[in-house]
Amino acid sequence: MSEEKDFKSGFVALVGRPNVGKSTLMNYLVGQKVAITSNKPQTTRNRISGIYTSDEMQVVFVDTPGIFKPHSKLDDYMDKASLSSLNDVDLVLFMVEPEEAGKGDQFIAEQLKNVKVPVFLVINKIDQVHPDQLLPIIDSYRKLGDFAEFLPISATQGNGVSDLLNAIHKYLPEGPQYYGSDQITDRPEYFVVAELIREQILHLTSQEVPHATAVAVDQMNQRVNGKLQIDATIYVERDGQKGILIGKGGKMLKQIGINSRKQIEDLLGEKVNLRLWVKVQPNWRSDPNFLKRIGYDKKELS
Repeated sequence: MSEEKDFKSGFVALVGRPNVGKSTLMNYLVGQKVAITSNKPQTTRNRISGIYTSDEMQVVFVDTPGIFKPHSKLDDYMDKASLSSLNDVDLVLFMVEPEEAGKGDQFIAEQLKNVKVPVFLVINKIDQVHPDQLLPIIDSYRKLGDFAEFLPISATQGNGVSDLLNAIHKYLPEGPQYYGSDQITDRPEYFVVAELIREQILHLTSQEVPHATAVAVDQMNQRVNGKLQIDATIYVERDGQKGILIGKGGKMLKQIGINSRKQIEDLLGEKVNLRLWVKVQPNWRSDPNFLKRIGYDKKELS
């Protein structure tokens, strides 16, 4: 397949404000969850690649953290991760919600003017608006930049996704198949497992707790009685947050574990015994040494 002359391949960055549906689109495209989703902003913290392969092309979609004004070392890392991903791709998908361009979108559009590759404007969540509303939205974005394509989609329902894939195929260069046909992400399993645990924390807790939480998988290479043993530590910044995560009689932590285990078993295709601990790491979001230790890229933290 990869040796056919008309086979195309390349790297495509997904950029946009927080919570516009970048992770949802990537999960839909690759057919399995590789990036966590939540209705809370700043869900994605790292660049996560999802791999789409067909008979005609292979696309490595790079899901980036949402671009926003940084408030901490972690925020700064997330912003750099988003912008730096634009330097090494063949195509950029600028994802927006079905509304006229706001200040956040204007800021991103300004950054994209320096990009040397084609940029598609992808209007997500079109299932939430009447089709007649799309033309004024598109017109508001025409004023912000020179976009190669304007593509309305629904990442949850799949509307317009085939048109998006056809447009991507049109613009990608001919190239080899970089990954096996059954590979859906370039991230190691332990990274995705940690993200699935963090996703359940996002779903089950509120206020400052989700964003003050980091998850690190300590070990997942042993099997006991046919079950994969996974130990993971949840880090928070204050004792009060630890108390919320553990809950009365350990109820919250137990529920996080139950929900996470189901997702992890679906991902790995085997039974899992998941053990969780909660530790306080004061101000970890502003501690570059700690951020490096739990897996954030050193170059982007410097």
